Amino acid sequence: MRFAFFGSSLVSSYWNGACTYYRGIVKALHGRGHEITFYEPRAYQRQEHRDIADPPWARVRIYEPAGEQAVREVVDEAIDADVILKCSGVGLFDQLLERAVLELSGNATRIFWDVDAPATLARMEDDEQDALRALIPDYDGVFTYGGGDPVVERYTALGARFCQPIYNALDPDTHHPGQPQRRFAADLSFLANRLPDRERRVEEFFFRAVAAAPEKSFLLAGNGWEGRAGAPNLRQLGHVPPQEHNAFNSSALVVLNVSRESMARNGFSPATRVFEAAGAGACLITDAWEGVELFLEPGREVLVAHSGADVAHQLRSLEPSTAESIGQAGRERVLAEHTYEKRAELVDSLLSSWMVAS
Repeated sequence: MRFAFFGSSLVSSYWNGACTYYRGIVKALHGRGHEITFYEPRAYQRQEHRDIADPPWARVRIYEPAGEQAVREVVDEAIDADVILKCSGVGLFDQLLERAVLELSGNATRIFWDVDAPATLARMEDDEQDALRALIPDYDGVFTYGGGDPVVERYTALGARFCQPIYNALDPDTHHPGQPQRRFAADLSFLANRLPDRERRVEEFFFRAVAAAPEKSFLLAGNGWEGRAGAPNLRQLGHVPPQEHNAFNSSALVVLNVSRESMARNGFSPATRVFEAAGAGACLITDAWEGVELFLEPGREVLVAHSGADVAHQLRSLEPSTAESIGQAGRERVLAEHTYEKRAELVDSLLSSWMVAS
């Protein structure tokens, strides 16, 4: 099948948290014999901060978001696609893209792929006049980055014909144990972009832990954290490109995951970093959220913290041998159950059944 993705960016992770997810899904779909074109706008200096060249497993079509007519002309290029996927959070002309994909002639299956379902749903539920809310019943189906049954039920209530979570996962060729590097060394490391929806939980689970364990070393990485490394036991890095994530995850005793507020509140929404860290064999501490046990077993494959004080306590009591054992068990679990190959198999199966039914 020929796929046309309209998303934020496939080639740059700069202020683009969905990048690894897109790469894993698209690469795995290509591996199943599909042809993929990924349409992304030139925006937010992403092209100036590329992580990869155009990959062999997708055609990348970078377009200038120069106005409504220009964007519609780009959508028109997808007229021969078998499947057209409008992803949430493109960042420019989202409402136009959501309409234009549906208005395009042809017999393509049209999917809305929500990479931030809890936030998107909250917005639509709070505003009956929301432009996307009116369009959801016209899409053939909805895929989501996660969210479990709660997200499925909420999308169904808004008229979605079908909703299926396609969870984050691991690409074993991309994310695996790396060579530890001195510049990434720490007792606990945390990598995430600074976002309003994550700020309060980072204050609780990371910065409170830094204050509560002054004898431990902490590393903070990601966009937007400039000026936050005030504590003597905390170092701050800027953007860490995906090709360095294996070394980052393999260089600390513990790697911390902190969910965004909306995803923690909804539950069943493991971040990409969860699978990246587990795939690298890192001992992971994650903030508590409903459904974590569906992906990794608490206490054996992952550590779960309910507060910053809890993070500090677990870090203090953790022996290196125990951390290694947890990291290895987590890696074995994600390799067995949570690879992008398995996610692409699910996507393939759903789309094939829809096409037969129609």
